Amino acid sequence: MITEIAFTGTPVTDIQRAREFYEGALGLKPAMVSAGGMWVEYEVGGATLGLGCYGDAWKPAQQGTCVAFEVDDLDAEIARLKARGVKIFMEAMAAPVCRFAIICDPDDNHVMLHKRK
Repeated sequence: MITEIAFTGTPVTDIQRAREFYEGALGLKPAMVSAGGMWVEYEVGGATLGLGCYGDAWKPAQQGTCVAFEVDDLDAEIARLKARGVKIFMEAMAAPVCRFAIICDPDDNHVMLHKRK
């Protein structure tokens, strides 16, 4: 029986470049880095995001898994990331229970910025 989501994993092609994005642009702090440095975990709220760099064994896919980060101020966060040159895939839009936008990491993995109403 499944009891919880252990983590959300995202494949990357360059772990240093990915870390610069997730730590530098998004401000996440690494909670764990594997001995070889090819797996990094970030604890966000009660969840864990893992980045893995495993070559052809696990490749980024733009239409694959998407992590959604809850933010305090969606418009301010989008403006801050645009100023850093982060690629915006989908500008902010409204849904019945939230507003969200989608940005891209350096491998074009989608990252959602989300604000509940």
